Amino acid sequence: MWITGGEWGLLLSLISQGGLIVVFAIILFRVHLFRKIVLQSHKSFLGYLLLITFFGGMGILGTYTGIPVQGALANSRIVGVFVGGLIGGPLVGIASALLAGIHRWAVDIGGFTSLACMLSTIVEGCLAAAMHGYFVKSNQKWLVGMVGGAVAEMLQMIIILLVAKPYPQAVDLVKLIGIPMIVGNALGISMFVAISVTLLREEEEIAARQSQKVLEIVGTTLPYFRKGYTEEQALKTAQVIKKKLSIAAVAFTDREKILAHVGIGEDHHTPGMPIQTEMTRIGILQGEVQVAYSKEDIGCSHPHCPLKSAVIVPLLRADTPIGALKLYRERENAISKVDIEVAKGLGSLLSLQIELSQLDKREQLLSKARLRALQSQINPHFLFNAMNTISSLISEDQQKAKDLLMNLSDYYRSRLQLAKEFITLEAEFENINAYMAIEQARFGDKISVRYEIHGDTSFLIPPLILQPLVENAVKHGLQKSMYPGSVVITVAIESDEASICIADNGVGMDEALLANIFEQSHGLDNVHQRLINLYGNEYGLKIASKVGEGTKVWLRIPCNIES
Repeated sequence: MWITGGEWGLLLSLISQGGLIVVFAIILFRVHLFRKIVLQSHKSFLGYLLLITFFGGMGILGTYTGIPVQGALANSRIVGVFVGGLIGGPLVGIASALLAGIHRWAVDIGGFTSLACMLSTIVEGCLAAAMHGYFVKSNQKWLVGMVGGAVAEMLQMIIILLVAKPYPQAVDLVKLIGIPMIVGNALGISMFVAISVTLLREEEEIAARQSQKVLEIVGTTLPYFRKGYTEEQALKTAQVIKKKLSIAAVAFTDREKILAHVGIGEDHHTPGMPIQTEMTRIGILQGEVQVAYSKEDIGCSHPHCPLKSAVIVPLLRADTPIGALKLYRERENAISKVDIEVAKGLGSLLSLQIELSQLDKREQLLSKARLRALQSQINPHFLFNAMNTISSLISEDQQKAKDLLMNLSDYYRSRLQLAKEFITLEAEFENINAYMAIEQARFGDKISVRYEIHGDTSFLIPPLILQPLVENAVKHGLQKSMYPGSVVITVAIESDEASICIADNGVGMDEALLANIFEQSHGLDNVHQRLINLYGNEYGLKIASKVGEGTKVWLRIPCNIES
């Protein structure tokens, strides 16, 4: 038979050991600080020390839980060490392998294979470190872990045969434990990788789900406060929020009175009345989010008010609180972290709408058609994320927050350029830089842009031709990767034509998606059709992509040299 009864027993025991290690890993990966350290592209000394201790400790745990077999140990030591190299990188993989390997030799558990097991653990850690780059780019990380783990265990069996003495005893041992350890630990590594990657991405998925309702609200209410922060617009917005969110009541106030209240408590929280809750006054005065967990915290003057908990977010105009958004629940201690984040997101976006209403008044000379063009270009998801980033920076780095707000203003002001036939290439680069400044504030050095310019670039191009391609590369290429990436913009002038390439080293796409890319991506199709309409069918976008290697988009533009 291919595998004997004794080998089956060993295999099941090793799988059980791997399962215990995976459970331990799940518990630790649930800790936000640990996930944050793993995802950091530039880790601190303490961050590396924590990861090395964790993954090396997993290897040591695998040694102590090993199964005695013929004077040696069948164990799952490699599971933690190998995953450490794949996820944490070369330093973590090699250091944790040294830690677990030297421990295996020093404590002399398992008799005649101690030296061989130390050497094999270090070799396996180095193999994982070497595979880190490929692992990062792979879309099937669990499979990479499984195959790599199987190869690593095969190497361990070879090292045992080469190093362990006496040789006949080493041969008998490998015959017994070889297949169970190769299969069992490969499965354990693949499970560890699959669960770890899932947990690392969990935070982003939760945030995406939380933001979905907010985006629906923003999409519906976008025009309201653009008309002014009035009772009429506040009522319309409150009605939409109440309908979309499962909450007891929604209210808006200015600095002195209630503008709108929808939901329970409408009988005494009526528009035009002075603000009823003390915490609302505090929130507006201090310009800070307030959370009330009880009726006493809310401090409503009405003796039978049914509102028991609330989150209160100040609304700002030119950094000055002008009122508040309030989300209520009818039970005490019912405000969750999700409620707080949703309220913050809504507050930031509604404050931006109020700010834009002031800009509208100063831009009265703009035509209605150009204003509609601006509104149609607003990406609620990008706007939501940008405003959250700016909000988080206000208390930490006010100057950077102001700079980002200016970048956001430049980004949306560039949408007005759609009314122009052509703009300079430099102006388009400014649009790209404004967009990248906002995204880099969110993702740090995870994303970057680089220009490679060859030839005279003093020519005109259609507005918003390159920036949407860069935005597409960041959103669908780099942001979906767990690791840092870049966009490279190459411009080359050949005779009377400019050749431009937008390349990213993100996750890429498969052939099926690439074949229907213009049907799947409105942004790419918009640029593609504009180029064709302006210059002819031969001037549309050309796209190449490979899973795990990134995407390249080429376009050609006849040079319209600026006089």
